[in-house]
Amino acid sequence: MLTLSQNRLTGPIPVELFSLSTLVDIDFSYNMFTGKIPPRVGNMKNLVGLDLSYNPFTGSIPGTIGQLVLLQKLDLSSNSLVGTIPDSIEKLKSLAFIALSNNRLSGNFPKGVSKLQKLQYFVMDDNPMFIPLPAELGMLVKLQELRLVNSGYSSVIPPSFSQLNNLSALSLQNNRLTGDIPAGFGGFPHIYHLNLNRNFLGGVVPFNASFLKRLGRNLDLSGNAGLCLSPIEAYGVKIGVSICGKNGSLIQPLKASEAPPHELFSFSFLISAALGVFFMS
Repeated sequence: MLTLSQNRLTGPIPVELFSLSTLVDIDFSYNMFTGKIPPRVGNMKNLVGLDLSYNPFTGSIPGTIGQLVLLQKLDLSSNSLVGTIPDSIEKLKSLAFIALSNNRLSGNFPKGVSKLQKLQYFVMDDNPMFIPLPAELGMLVKLQELRLVNSGYSSVIPPSFSQLNNLSALSLQNNRLTGDIPAGFGGFPHIYHLNLNRNFLGGVVPFNASFLKRLGRNLDLSGNAGLCLSPIEAYGVKIGVSICGKNGSLIQPLKASEAPPHELFSFSFLISAALGVFFMS
């Protein structure tokens, strides 16, 4: 094990390091290492943990990362990495934790990401992805936490996400997601944190009173102007959405004190909702 975390180390990683083939864990987090992640990192075949987070590394994730077939933890978050996740990542069959947040990664996910069947934690916030939410992530049935916040994901939430029955936390806020919340989300047996706020979701919230009570303040659906909650389930619940009418239309916008302001609640929408209440009364 080689741990040099939270120092002020600078410059590129010394090439001599990659001759230490017996190392099983490297933690160089919270330093000031520069340059690219060397392709020779793939030579360290016994690595179980690799943490290079919170450094100003640049360039792309080297494809040789796929040679680290024993790797269980990979943390490259808070660097300045660009490009796509390499296709070779599908070879990391032992991977349980991956964090890639706060980089400049973009483009499509590797199709083989669904092969990471031991993955439990996937954290990839704050990257300019701007793609549809990948359905392949719904095949990672051992996931306990999935975070894809503030990354420009679009389209509907894939139905395959309803298969993630081991989730305890799902964070998809501040994206461009549309359509309904999958009904299967209300059946997640272990979830305690669900944040879908600041998207373009619509329709009736598919959660019953028991689910709403269990999550309480750990459920945030605010900032989705088209969502509404069934009046039967709405008593005593404040989750940042309006109450549905008989036909699923919005009839009771929340007061300003009950939901955080957001640009998605446009002035025109508020006027329309208010007129709807007036005419129905």
